Amino acid sequence: MAVVLAACGFHVRGTASLPFETIYVPNATAGIALYIKRNIAAGTSTRVVDDPKGAEAQLQFNEESRRKEILSLTSAGRVSEYRLIYRVRFRVADAKGAEFLAPSTVTLTRDMTYDDTQVLAKEAEEQLLFRDMQADMVQQIMRRIATAQTPKS
Repeated sequence: MAVVLAACGFHVRGTASLPFETIYVPNATAGIALYIKRNIAAGTSTRVVDDPKGAEAQLQFNEESRRKEILSLTSAGRVSEYRLIYRVRFRVADAKGAEFLAPSTVTLTRDMTYDDTQVLAKEAEEQLLFRDMQADMVQQIMRRIATAQTPKS
């Protein structure tokens, strides 16, 4: 079985390698910043520091927004579907402002049906979808950070 898995290219996800030894994540007390900070600390060899002066790179979040848009209506004019939109804008720079990673935007969307006879269940589903989107967002941002290039001096 191990030979088959090795032959197909499968390998256990190890630690990601980031192009810097230390990183500062400001305001990492809630939201996406907290989850990214935890993910970097647990899944990479990069150290997360609490002082920007001691960091080789700084991860700056410019925007984190969640929206809900009406996707479709019934013939009676009631909402039947929503689109959930989660957007994060960020950049990675050194202390001098040179960019490891240019400003990037990641947008995730999920569509969900809606039934106004099941309001509580649909609110719980919405929260669950946003939580799943946040987990996906963390992984996408980590992959983008891993592709960052050392700034040219």
